[in-house]
Amino acid sequence: MKSGKKYSLKDIANDLNISKTTVSLVLNNKGDENKISADTQKRIKEYAKKNDYVPNQLARGLSRGKSETIGLIIPNISDTFYSKVAGFIEIKAKEKGYTVLFSSSYENPETEGELIRSMLNRQVDGLVIASTQKNQKEIDFLKKEKFPFVLFDRHYPDMDTDHVIVDNYYGSRKVTEHLLNLGRKRIGFVTLKPGLEPIAQRLKGYCDALKSHNLVQNKDHIQEISREEYFNEIESAIKDLLQRAEPVDAIVFSTHYLASQGLRVLKKLDVNVPDDVAIVSFDELSAFDIVEPPITAVVQPVEAIGSAVTDILLSKIEGTVKTKTQVKVLKTKLEVRGSCGTKK
Repeated sequence: MKSGKKYSLKDIANDLNISKTTVSLVLNNKGDENKISADTQKRIKEYAKKNDYVPNQLARGLSRGKSETIGLIIPNISDTFYSKVAGFIEIKAKEKGYTVLFSSSYENPETEGELIRSMLNRQVDGLVIASTQKNQKEIDFLKKEKFPFVLFDRHYPDMDTDHVIVDNYYGSRKVTEHLLNLGRKRIGFVTLKPGLEPIAQRLKGYCDALKSHNLVQNKDHIQEISREEYFNEIESAIKDLLQRAEPVDAIVFSTHYLASQGLRVLKKLDVNVPDDVAIVSFDELSAFDIVEPPITAVVQPVEAIGSAVTDILLSKIEGTVKTKTQVKVLKTKLEVRGSCGTKK
């Protein structure tokens, strides 16, 4: 009968008058290989189940030198891109017997540093970090300590680290060239202020696409707004692009949340998409294919990112790969939808 107490291996061993080692082997499904009788295994498992025995994962991990836990630090769990990647990391990690601890840095480097230290204090076996790119000191510490970690989405180009990213340059260039091939010549680019490598690569892809079509880059067509105030700043940015003597005929948004808010502004201004202006987004939201018109987007391979990140980290934790540094650069996919219109 259940007593309300939390049963340990020692409790089960004492109550059944069986060695603690035998109980541990049975509850870790190693009874057969250690030639423990079927009757003994049945008694132990039934007793454990009857008394709601829950294994102490930390103790199990420490006995093997591991906690079987991974720390995941991302900018914001509510961001659909990061939440999707986090979900796939969790699924893949669980398949391998690991639990994932989630934390958000909210793009604050101090918070990110605190989270890294907190995760280490919790004795996680490894870390996955989408960094603010303003924490080189903390990342360098992890490297020097040879602690297993993998960066994703953002990394430090001047540091030799395991990382998984997408080809931001190629994705941005391809979607801009798609607009150019449709006859759009005055293409605006609404983006974040400089600071993050992925954003810089998306801007470069846009600029190089214009050059490849022998178009002179108009610096006024690039609108850079702050991440913290984008919700308020984006309306004036879009107005600036549309109210010129020669208004833009297309806009590339460098992130899905800029595109989402941009669409709200265009609707408020009674701008017709795609007749007045074509719209494309780097990355997408689930609603982009059901709004009218559906939004053309550069789609990031979130499942492949999550899988690659987890594989690399676990290979470091478990020592199965001898490669000094592992880097994955994944391709994006262009989903063409109605927001671009047809060829002019």
